[in-house]
Amino acid sequence: MKSVFVLSEKAWAGSTVLYKWQKSLGNYIAVAGQDNSVKIFDRHGQKWTELNLPGRCVGMDWDKDGDILAVIAAKSSLIYLWDASVSKMSQIDSGMSKDQMTFILWSKAGPLLAVGTAKGNLLIYNQQTSRKIPILGKHTKKITCGCWSSQNLLALGSDDHTLSISNHEGDTVRQTTLRGEPAEIYFSMMKTDERSSQGESTVSVSVNKKILMLFNMNDPQNPIELAFEPRYGNIVSYRWYGDGYILIGFSHGYFVVISTHIMEIGFELYQAHNHKDSLNSVAISPALNKAASCGDNSIKIHELSDLKDISNIVQLEDETKGLDQMNWTDDGQLLAVSTQKGTIHVFLTKLPMLGDSFGTRLAFLTSLLEVTVSNQVEGESPVAIQVEVEPTFVAVGPCDVAIGMNNRAWFYGGDEIKDVEYLGTIASMHLNTDYAAALFEGKVQLHMIKGRDAEDRKQMKLFPGDDRQGQILCHALTNDFLYYGTDTGCVVCFLVEDWETVNIYKHAVGVRKVFPDPNGTWVVFIDDKNGGFLFSSANATIPCFELPNFSPTITGVLWDNWHADRGVFVAFDDDKVSTYALHKTTIYGPQVVLVGATALPFSQRPLLLYNGELTCQTTSGKTSEVSLSTHAFLKHSADSHSPEISKQLNQALMLKRFHEAWNLCKSSGSDADWAELGKACLVHMEVDLAIQVYRTSGNVGMVLSLQSIQGIEDKNLLAGNLAMFLEEYDQAQDLYLSSSCPIAALEMRRDLLNWDSALMLAKRLAEEQIPFISKEYAVHLEFIGDYVNALAHYEKGMTHSDKFQEHDEACQAGVARMSIRMGDIRRGVAQAIQHPSRVLKKECGAILEGMKQFSEAAQLYEKGQYYDKAASVYIRCKNWAKVGELLPNVSSPKIHLQYAKAKEADGKYKDAAQAYESAKDWDNMIRVLLDHLNNPD
Repeated sequence: MKSVFVLSEKAWAGSTVLYKWQKSLGNYIAVAGQDNSVKIFDRHGQKWTELNLPGRCVGMDWDKDGDILAVIAAKSSLIYLWDASVSKMSQIDSGMSKDQMTFILWSKAGPLLAVGTAKGNLLIYNQQTSRKIPILGKHTKKITCGCWSSQNLLALGSDDHTLSISNHEGDTVRQTTLRGEPAEIYFSMMKTDERSSQGESTVSVSVNKKILMLFNMNDPQNPIELAFEPRYGNIVSYRWYGDGYILIGFSHGYFVVISTHIMEIGFELYQAHNHKDSLNSVAISPALNKAASCGDNSIKIHELSDLKDISNIVQLEDETKGLDQMNWTDDGQLLAVSTQKGTIHVFLTKLPMLGDSFGTRLAFLTSLLEVTVSNQVEGESPVAIQVEVEPTFVAVGPCDVAIGMNNRAWFYGGDEIKDVEYLGTIASMHLNTDYAAALFEGKVQLHMIKGRDAEDRKQMKLFPGDDRQGQILCHALTNDFLYYGTDTGCVVCFLVEDWETVNIYKHAVGVRKVFPDPNGTWVVFIDDKNGGFLFSSANATIPCFELPNFSPTITGVLWDNWHADRGVFVAFDDDKVSTYALHKTTIYGPQVVLVGATALPFSQRPLLLYNGELTCQTTSGKTSEVSLSTHAFLKHSADSHSPEISKQLNQALMLKRFHEAWNLCKSSGSDADWAELGKACLVHMEVDLAIQVYRTSGNVGMVLSLQSIQGIEDKNLLAGNLAMFLEEYDQAQDLYLSSSCPIAALEMRRDLLNWDSALMLAKRLAEEQIPFISKEYAVHLEFIGDYVNALAHYEKGMTHSDKFQEHDEACQAGVARMSIRMGDIRRGVAQAIQHPSRVLKKECGAILEGMKQFSEAAQLYEKGQYYDKAASVYIRCKNWAKVGELLPNVSSPKIHLQYAKAKEADGKYKDAAQAYESAKDWDNMIRVLLDHLNNPD
C-alpha cells in the first residue's frame, strides 16, 4: 500500500475534518475543516476548487453518480450544490431559516436529497424536478444519522431516541423507539436460508454505542438487539458485507465479525485485537474484497475471503494524536484516512493494471502519475517517469514509452516529450523502434514517433485502407510488421519497411486479439467465439492451427523472449497460465501442443515470459515472478524421484529442451526415459542427437539405421525414414511420396509385405514392378490359403519376357498349383507336365494325392521321376501293371514287398518270387520257390 499524497491545511490544524470521496468515479475528495469552506482536491492531491460558505460545513454528500456535491453549513438555510462536470456551484433555499440543518444524504437509487434539521424536521428535494417536500415534525429533536435504501426508503435516527422509516414522499412507514441515542444506520438484508425478493428489509442501528439493533421491516414487533462483551469497549463503527455479515470495530481496538443468520446470531465468526489501545474506524471495499481498520497510529488491511489474512499494515509514526475516519473510493483504488490533528493521508490500494512489454523491456504503472520502465533481463536499472495525466493505457517500445487518455498520447524518449492528438478515443497503442500504432474507433493510425525531418513526420497511414475489411478490433506491432484483426475475420500483415500489405488471412468470424511472436512470423489470435488459433504469416502453405484445450476465458498471450524458446508461448486468464509449444519441424509437420498449466496468483497480470519465468504486474504497482510449473525441469535436483523425473522429462521434450532432457536422463533416467528421449529426437528430426541417445542406451540396430540416413538432405525423405523407424508407416509413405525419392514408399511397403498398398503404389510409381510384386503377393496369399486371389496374382505376375524366364516359371508353377487347388485339375496337371521343374511335379502330385486324385498324382510323380512315390500311389489305386513297369526304377523295399504280396495273391508266383528277392525278403522268396514253384535251386 503506497502513500499517494497527504492533505494538510492550516485551517484544519488541531481538529478533525469531514471528508467525502466522489461516488462512482472517485476523481475528487471534498474536505471541510473548522473554517467556512469546503476544499475539493483531485485524486492526485491537487486542489481543484474551494467552496466558500457563510459558516462551518456541518454535512455534505455526493449523489449516486458523483456529479453533484451537496453541502450544508452552520448559520445558513441554503443547500449548496457543486456540479463536478462544469465546476460550478448553485444554491437552493431549504425554507428552514429558523432551523439549523444537521444532516444531508443523497438517495442510492434516484435524484433525491434528504436534509434533516436540529428540530427534527425533514426536507426531501428532487434534483430532477426541483420539487421540495418539507416534512415538519418528523422527529422532535435533532436528526443525527440516516440511510437510504435501494428501494428509496429513508431511515432516520434522532436525539429523541426514535428511528423512523419514510418513503420517498416523506410519509412515515415505520417508527420505533430506541433505548438510547442512535448512530450509523444502514439498510441491508439479513442472511436467510432462502434469498428474499423483497430487497433491503433490515435496518441496523448502533444504540448508545453499546447495542447493535436489527429491525426487520417485515417483523417490526420483534427487533433483535445484540450486545457485546464490555472489554471490547464502545461500538465505534460497523459495516455490512457479503451475504448478511457485519464487521464491527470497537473502541478498545477489537475487530469482530458476526452473521445475521437466525441460527448464527449471537456467535462471533471472527475476533481480533487489531489495535492495542484504540480503534477509530473500519471500512469495507467490495471491489477489492478487503476490510480495513485504523487505530492508534496504524492501518490494517484484511482479506474478506479469509479475515486472518492481513495483507497490509501501515504505520503512521508522525500521527501521535491518533487517527480518525477512513473511507475507500468505490473502485477500491484509493483509501483516505483522516487524523485527529486534521490531516488526510491517501493511500493507493489498487492500481489500474496498465502495463506493456516489448522484447524484455517493461513499462507499468507504479503510481497514478508514475510509469516505471525496467529491463531486468538486460540488467538495466528501473527508471520512474512522472507523467502528465493519469493514463488509461501504457505502451512501450525499444526506445520510447507512451501513455495517454481519451484522444491524446504523450511519448517519452530521452529528454523530449511529444504530445500527439488522434481522431478518436484511443483504445490501445503499440510501439516499435520508430513507429507508433494507435487503435481508435475501428481504425489504426501508424506514424513515426520522432521524424528526422518534416518528410519523415508526414509518413503516416490510416488502416484499413479498404472499408470491405470492416472495423479493426485489435492490433499489434513488431519491429517489422503491423498486424490487425477485423470484425469480418481478416488478420492483415503490413510490412512497415516496404509500406505495403504482405499477407491477409481470412477467418470465419471476427478477430478480437492478435499476438505475433517477436519475429512477426507466427501469430496467435483469439476470435469472437473465444477460440484460439495460430497461423504462419510467412508461409501460406502451413495451415492455421486451432490451439488445443483453449479456455474461453483467456484474455492474453505472451511469447517467450528467451533466444532458445522462440516457439513457446503462454495463454492466460485471471486464474491460470497455459503453456503451449510450437513444434515447427517434426515428421508430422508443424504442430502446436499444450504442455501444461500453472496457477496464477490472485490479481496479477502477466507482462513478460522469459525462460519459464513469468513477470507479472500486481495491483500495488510492483512486479512479481511466477515460475511456470511446465518448466520445473530447469530446477531439477539429483534426489528427484523416478515419476517426477519422467514428468520433467516429458515437459522438457514437449518444449524441445533436448539439452536439459539429456541431462535428466544422464542423472537418473531409466531405460524407458532414454527410449522416450530417443523417440522425441526422431519425431523432431534431431538425427545426430538421436544417434548419441541410442548409442548411450545400447540400441545398436537403431544407431546403424540412423547412421545410414545421416547424410540425407531431402527433408521429406529424411522424415519418411524417421517415421518408418517409429513404425508410423502411413506417415512415412506420405513423406516418401512428397520427397525426391517416392519409390522409397514402394520399397517400404514391399519390405512390410503390405502387398495391396505396394501394388497401388507400383501403378503410380513403377508399373514394371507390378509382375514381381504380384508374384510375391501371390506367394503370401498361397501361404495363408487364399488360393483364388493367389491364382489371379500368379497370372498377373507373368512378364512373358525371356529376360525374366525364371520369374515366369515361378508364376507358371504357382498357376499350376492354384489351378489344382481350385479344382481345375486338367489345367493344373497339364501345366505341371509342361513345366521343366521336377519339384513342381512333386508339389502338384502331393496336392493331388491329398485330394485323393491318385491316378493324376501318380502320373505327375512318374513324370517327375519320383518313381517310389509314383509306385506307392499306383499301389493305392491297385494299378499293378503300372507298378510292375516302374519296379526296375523303384528302390524302396517296402514297395517291392507290397508288389510281391499282390502277385502272390494273384497266383503269379514267379513275379512274386522276383519281387521278394528285390525286397530282400529271403524267407518269403524261399517259401514261394519251394511251395509254389517247386524250385529248390
